[in-house]
Amino acid sequence: MVQVDEAAENELIGLAQRGDTAAFETLVGRHASMVYNLALRTLGDPHEAEDVAQEAFVRAWRGLPNFRAEAQLGTWLYRIVTNLCYNRLPRLRQELAALDPDTELMVADTAEGAEHTLLTAELRQQLQTAFDKLPESYRLVLTLRYVQELSYDEIAVVLAMPLGTVKAAISRGRAQLQTHLTRVEL
Repeated sequence: MVQVDEAAENELIGLAQRGDTAAFETLVGRHASMVYNLALRTLGDPHEAEDVAQEAFVRAWRGLPNFRAEAQLGTWLYRIVTNLCYNRLPRLRQELAALDPDTELMVADTAEGAEHTLLTAELRQQLQTAFDKLPESYRLVLTLRYVQELSYDEIAVVLAMPLGTVKAAISRGRAQLQTHLTRVEL
C-alpha cells in the first residue's frame, strides 16, 4: 500500500468531512491511481475501470461524513472499489464466496524481491496474458497483495473474508498463474 503521512492524511480527511472540496481533491489525487489500478486489474477493461474509479470517489465523498477512521482511508476505498466491482461482475462475488474458508494454507511470500527484478517486455506480456486468464477472484486477491501491497490482514478486511480464505486464495491464484506461465514456456 502507498505510504502516506498519517497525520496529514487525517487532517485532510477532517477538512473534507467538513465540506472542504480542495482537501477531498487532494485525497483523490493521492489515491486515484490505486483506485483505478485495482478496478482495472479486477475488471480488465479500462473504460469500466474509469467508471468504477469515478463512482468510488463519488461514493467516498457522500460517505465521508460517516467515515470514522477505524481503518485507513485507502482500505476503505479498496472496499468501495471491490463492492463496485462485485456489482459489475456478479461472477466475482460467486467465486469469492466459493473459496473454502476452512482451508488454511501457509504461504511463503516469494515476491519480496520481485519488484526489483527488471522484466523484459516479452516476459511482462506473458505475465499479463497469464494473469488475464485467472478467474476474477484470484486476479483481485493477487492485485491487492502484489500490486497494491496490502497485507493479508488488510485484504481480509477489504474483502470481508476470513484470513485463512485470503491466504488460500492467494496461494491458489499464484499456483494457477504459475501453471499458465509454465504452459507459455512449453
